[in-house]
Amino acid sequence: MEMRKKYNRGYRIFNMISKVLLGLFALICLLPFVLMIVGSFTDNGEVVREGYSLFPKKWSTGAYDMLFSYPDNIIRAYRNTIIQTVVGTFISLFCISMTGYVLSRQDFQSRNVIAFFFYFTMLFGGGLIPWYIVMKQVLHLSNTLWAIMVPSFFSAYNIFLMRNFIKQGVPNELIESSKLDGAGDMRVFLQIVLPLSLPSLATIGLFVALGLWNDWYLCMLFISDSELQSLQFYLYSMLNSARALREIQARSGIVLDINLPSETSKLAMSMVATGPILLVYPFIQRYFIKGLTVGAVKG
Repeated sequence: MEMRKKYNRGYRIFNMISKVLLGLFALICLLPFVLMIVGSFTDNGEVVREGYSLFPKKWSTGAYDMLFSYPDNIIRAYRNTIIQTVVGTFISLFCISMTGYVLSRQDFQSRNVIAFFFYFTMLFGGGLIPWYIVMKQVLHLSNTLWAIMVPSFFSAYNIFLMRNFIKQGVPNELIESSKLDGAGDMRVFLQIVLPLSLPSLATIGLFVALGLWNDWYLCMLFISDSELQSLQFYLYSMLNSARALREIQARSGIVLDINLPSETSKLAMSMVATGPILLVYPFIQRYFIKGLTVGAVKG
């Protein structure tokens, strides 16, 4: 009895210390986000003079005033980014899950050959110039949102992640029994494989959505129409324009009647760009962790 009391007391002490340490670690992880929020509302002059601080002496909304000085442009950029993220993620999940399901089937004799071709693209690539020519002159995707979405449709890494999850998480006996009951391949895929693969779909969907949401490079390569610019590229262009104005002012000595929040605008842009993703992540976190651990098992 005495040993049991000591064990319970030791367990409570260990549990309390673990919670305190984990709480401190969580606060440390949250510190950069708090600094980003506070810094975006700090006066730019104070940041230039004294650096970033969690307790600024002077607050300002100048960075957000600059960002939303042309609200129509940023709303349009948000719209384009939301469209390419939602549509691109949905199509990518459908293509990746279909491919992963086919490669996981034991009765598909050519699965290893096709899997090798996907694996080969993870090791070797044709280079930027051939890829650019294919996208622009063969597929004619320039100045369309498809130029940003299409490269995510068949990611080799995501396909292997999906294949491994289906092999580990979807019993082959269940698929065979469904076929004996008269279900076709498409019905098995839609009504059995996909519902059982929600953790993996959430994991891959988060990867794809983050890539599409944060993309600015593909927009820079293939989008010249300002009406189709994504949010990240729009913010990138604003940052470059502000930097160019500062360089012109420094080299020419001309004093421009423009107050540009050069430092705080970077944090404000980060807030505008990452805010929606931070709001979505908590809803898919439980699926994300399970899908990442189960789907990562080597198959």
